[in-house]
Amino acid sequence: MLLPWPYPDDEASHAGSGRPERDDEDIRLAALVAQRLSIDWTTRRQQIVVTVQNGVVILTGRVTDPYVRQAAGELAWDVQGVSDVCNALRLAGAGRSRG
Repeated sequence: MLLPWPYPDDEASHAGSGRPERDDEDIRLAALVAQRLSIDWTTRRQQIVVTVQNGVVILTGRVTDPYVRQAAGELAWDVQGVSDVCNALRLAGAGRSRG
C-alpha cells in the first residue's frame, strides 16, 4: 500500500479528507490477511505479498501450485471487511523457458 507523505504542517492533507481512517482500515486489513496466510498450513511457507487499497486485497508473489493460489484467495476473502480480492499470485516456475 502506498501512503502519501505530506509535510508535517500541511493541514490540507489532513483536514476533512477522511483518508487517515481509510488508510488505517487498509493497514488493519493487510495485517489480518497476512496473519491468516501465515497461520494456514497451505500458505504459510509461500512468497505472498499482501497489499490493500480501499478495502481491496491484492495478492502478489509466487506459490507452488494452483491449489495454494486458490486457498490464498479464499483465506483473504474470509477476513471481515474485505470488499474484493485481486489474486495476482503466479505459479513458481511458470513462464520460464526451458532450453
